Amino acid sequence: QVQLVESGGGLVQAGGSLRLSCTASGTISRINVMGWYRQAPGKQRDLVAVISSGGLTNYSDSVKGRFTISRDNAKNTVYMQMNSLKPEDTAVYYCKVVTARSISWGQGTQVTVSS
Repeated sequence: QVQLVESGGGLVQAGGSLRLSCTASGTISRINVMGWYRQAPGKQRDLVAVISSGGLTNYSDSVKGRFTISRDNAKNTVYMQMNSLKPEDTAVYYCKVVTARSISWGQGTQVTVSS
């Protein structure tokens, strides 16, 4: 079983930056994809960014050029640097980790961007 611990959320003014982290622990086989999703109140959970084991990345159009996803395979950790934050980025951000045997979600971390 894989456990995920997220950190880095908070309150920031528009134009500011935050860095999210998510570390996987437990019984871990090879981690394939790591990613971040977000869910705003009353909306569905949407993909923000994902990164493969080889470092290939994919971003939602709304964050391209502002967010950067990266990972440290030795630490089983995925990061997301969020710059030029906008009020519409306000949401709960969830980490997702896919291994050969499981799909795991973090508990979520709140990101609030004030105008």
